[in-house]
Amino acid sequence: MGGTFQHLHDQGNDVHVGYQTSGNIAVTDEFVTRFIDFAVGFENIAGIDTAKSEKILQNVRKFIKNKKSNQVDTPMIRSIKGLIRRGEAKATCRYVGIKDENIHFMNLPFYETGTIEKNPMGEKDVKITIELLNKIKPHQVYCAGDFADPHGTHIVCFNVVLEALKRIKAEKDKEPWIEECWLWLYKGAWQEWNIEEIEMAIPMSPDQVIQKRHGIFIHQSQKDMVPFQGSDSREFWQRAEARNAATANLYADLGLTHYAAMEAFVRWHY
Repeated sequence: MGGTFQHLHDQGNDVHVGYQTSGNIAVTDEFVTRFIDFAVGFENIAGIDTAKSEKILQNVRKFIKNKKSNQVDTPMIRSIKGLIRRGEAKATCRYVGIKDENIHFMNLPFYETGTIEKNPMGEKDVKITIELLNKIKPHQVYCAGDFADPHGTHIVCFNVVLEALKRIKAEKDKEPWIEECWLWLYKGAWQEWNIEEIEMAIPMSPDQVIQKRHGIFIHQSQKDMVPFQGSDSREFWQRAEARNAATANLYADLGLTHYAAMEAFVRWHY
């Protein structure tokens, strides 16, 4: 929903982003050594004692060199991978124009198993989400509805948001914002809504398509081959652009205005 993300900000809305998970398992080992190399080099340039960083780098290189297939990363490596994803997320938000204080890293516990298989939704996941929602009091919530993703993270994330919204709505002394808060679902990289399901379509110009592409490129650790690509070998931006263009073509075939691309959404009633 990168185009819609940009639209919402450009039209003057107070846009917040909640990154539910660290995303650390989707970062390749090569990125870890690259970033630690940079950290050591930066410390050298800044005249900072690099002994501790160099030790971490040696340990990481040794672990990765001897790492067996499906072996769980060390807590340090998982933390570094999460930090890489966090830096990319912040950079993308700044590219869009989102204020730093509107970027929220939730680090939901269910995700932190270090393996492809995640824990079920837990009480702590829901409480963290309720706290953020009550803080922001949103008019609209956008959530990934791509439940066909290869490692099942999106469905758990969605269920956490849904449960949090339901609990807030069920409170005896609920706040007015929850009655007017709409939940919208968008698809990710693997599929699109059927045309008869779409309830909101956001058009994009050719310039906005390029702008979205540049936003995707900022996520460098996800740009090329990633551990959980699925059966489609194209890069994420290629899949996103092809799918958004196909949606726009469908609307044009129905006799509506032909745009360069469209992002599609379905409202979820809770």
